[in-house]
Amino acid sequence: MMNHVALTGGRITVSLTALQMGLSTFKVGTLVAVFAVLPMLFSVRAGRWVDRVGVQRPLVIGTALVAVGTALPFISQTQAALLIASCSIGIGFMLHQVATQDLLGHAEPTQRLRNFSLMSLALAGSGFSGPLIAGLAIDHLGTRLAFGLLTLGPLLSAGGLYLLRRQLAAINSQLLAGAKEAERRRVTELLAVPALRRILMVNTILSGAWDTHLFVVPIFGVAIGLSATTIGIILASFAAATFVIRLVLPLIQRRVRSWTLVRAAMATAAVDFMLYPLFSDVSVLIVLSFILGLALGCCQPSMLALLHQHSPPGRAAEAVGLRMALINGSQVSLPLTFGALGSVIGVAPLFWAYSVALMAGGWANRNPPLETDAKP
Repeated sequence: MMNHVALTGGRITVSLTALQMGLSTFKVGTLVAVFAVLPMLFSVRAGRWVDRVGVQRPLVIGTALVAVGTALPFISQTQAALLIASCSIGIGFMLHQVATQDLLGHAEPTQRLRNFSLMSLALAGSGFSGPLIAGLAIDHLGTRLAFGLLTLGPLLSAGGLYLLRRQLAAINSQLLAGAKEAERRRVTELLAVPALRRILMVNTILSGAWDTHLFVVPIFGVAIGLSATTIGIILASFAAATFVIRLVLPLIQRRVRSWTLVRAAMATAAVDFMLYPLFSDVSVLIVLSFILGLALGCCQPSMLALLHQHSPPGRAAEAVGLRMALINGSQVSLPLTFGALGSVIGVAPLFWAYSVALMAGGWANRNPPLETDAKP
């Protein structure tokens, strides 16, 4: 949760700092995309590494990288510092998340879903507070002190890891004792599992909608004259909705099938993106952001649990890494593409383009696999 505050707050602080420095939307898109470049390239290898060495070392190294990434722009406010910060925060959080999700996934199916629901609640809380803290800090303290404030997140996380060092060491020993010596296998073997392939595709589309909203809203807000605090509030309302929906998600999951939730989320998000650029009133934008948060926040815990359920034995962290590689691939391509297009065609068509992508994803999932599929 503390590292996620640094990630979500860091993204908006990097983008708004770059805009204040007078950089073009393409350069801003490049900086935001860099958050995902190294994770895209190395998350599968990171997953294999976690399968081999356990979770403790990746947790520590990942937290340290996030701390460095948030502290550097506090020390030096340059384009190079923003670029290095984006790389450090991105790959550091990726390492931390691969290890965390692998640890939570090593549980019985019912406990696994509960683990991911609790993790999603924590990330929803940090997703709410990160942009809000960043926006308030930028308006009232300036961008330099905003980065300094965000550095407290990974420092607190490092303190927590130190306090839990004995418990983590014991769990790490159990995971390594139960792990088999993995032979060198190709990642395409994971994509050959039909249910796993479907889950990875859905996660990529939904995560792309999440990141499109996070990237395009600051640019849209600046274009219509909103302050950094107002933009932070709009983004925070999205995160607040993900927290609210995950509080009631256990009740929903008892009555609604996971794939039904996914299709409903895609349809709702598509309509929301269509409406977004048609309004400039702040209250309307907050409502649309909240509705989008409800839609996109309702299906991630089930998808994560299904990912672990259908992962081949001994390759759960690698499957998590593959999921992150696909997600980060969209985080690289979407800001670059939308940044370039935004300079030419404006912001509104960017919302509409991803609305079409969500409709296509929903159509492709009109006949999802049965949820009773056995683990391969």
